[in-house]
Amino acid sequence: MAEELVQRALKAGASDAVAGISEGDEFSVTVRMGQVETLEESGSRSLGLRVYQGQRSASASTSDLTPDGLSQLLSSVMDLVRITEPDPCAGLADAAEMGIYPGDLALYFEDVYALPVAERIELARRAEAAALASDARIRNSAGASFSAATARRILANSRGFSGEYRASHCGISVVPIAIDEDGGMQRDSWWSSARRMGELDSPESVGQEAARRTLRMLGARRVATQQVPIVFSPEAARTLLGHLFEAASGDAIWRSASFLVGQLGETIAAPALTIHDDHTLVLPSGSGGLGSRPFDGDGLPTRRTTLVADGVLETWLLNVYAARKLGLRSTANASGGGIGAGNLYLAAGTRSPQEILRSVPRGLYVTSVMGFGVNLVTGDYSRGASGLWIEDGQLTHAVEEITIAGNLREIFRNVVAVGNDLEFRGSVACPTLCVEGMTIAGA
Repeated sequence: MAEELVQRALKAGASDAVAGISEGDEFSVTVRMGQVETLEESGSRSLGLRVYQGQRSASASTSDLTPDGLSQLLSSVMDLVRITEPDPCAGLADAAEMGIYPGDLALYFEDVYALPVAERIELARRAEAAALASDARIRNSAGASFSAATARRILANSRGFSGEYRASHCGISVVPIAIDEDGGMQRDSWWSSARRMGELDSPESVGQEAARRTLRMLGARRVATQQVPIVFSPEAARTLLGHLFEAASGDAIWRSASFLVGQLGETIAAPALTIHDDHTLVLPSGSGGLGSRPFDGDGLPTRRTTLVADGVLETWLLNVYAARKLGLRSTANASGGGIGAGNLYLAAGTRSPQEILRSVPRGLYVTSVMGFGVNLVTGDYSRGASGLWIEDGQLTHAVEEITIAGNLREIFRNVVAVGNDLEFRGSVACPTLCVEGMTIAGA
């Protein structure tokens, strides 16, 4: 269907065309206090078509894949392309650059959707029950969930590329609520996600870890405004990588909307930091990383790209369009009409999280951040945070209602320790980090 539509577009007057089809199934259930609160199951299928007439381009999409629906889509997009403005950077990649990663990325497993619905619901119930049973102070729950999804992606274009792949995903999460003797309430969460059911953590272990994290937040209080070392847990540290990805995206660079403009080849981080974006990652368990795929949205074979090497910014992350804007070559990061990451991660260091904490005489261990106080143009960083106070290298009490602030230019330069606890729980992963020079705004 995709290949045929491309040929029809050429016959209708397009100089080039690309068609992408996505279809999949999704299931999710949320259980609260043992009862099913929401249950959703859906299937979807959609087709997107982009056509070019020289330097003009236009795109449209539809979920109507009948012959009439495809004819209407083609007619609409051909009408659109005639009225768009020319763009000298528009167009497909050269045919010689296109291809598919040759290895087996192990992205799809049948067991994700093989489990009966009743057993999927029971997994969520078991996770929540384990959290509730772990301590008498866990008296409530914001819910536990189980999700499963499968997807198929197809891409074909007029320069000879045609490819497809299937992918699967499943996950369990729990959000328990603890109440202390004074009536103070706290919540936290934990989760597990994987390509296949056999690699999920057990529901009981997910529930127990969620409970442990919730209980340690009881009695949380503000601390005084001050400047101290901040240790980012892996869950909080990976948000820093997300900000760096956005700043290093080619779209932000050519628009001059990033603090990294003009920094290619320059030292932007501590020498201990090496950051990779790997679309071809296969985990030790044998399944593909949650950000892995065999080709990108431009039809280029995926690869591993080193974004930062020993603190030096090695490249921008680019699709074909951004690469042309900047006079560079694509890094095969095209995704959904823009630029997307694969498995983005910071290489592990040599120190254990415990060693890092023991090295901090007084500071903050951040377990979660919230809010949107990041300016990618200037690098200014200010986000709400919660976590645990460090005194003489030990975690003492929970901290909440504070803000941590700095500038991303300095935050990455001021990393003084990198943990050895790198773990891929999603498509972005980071070990424990210790950063000096940040400010806590508190009481």
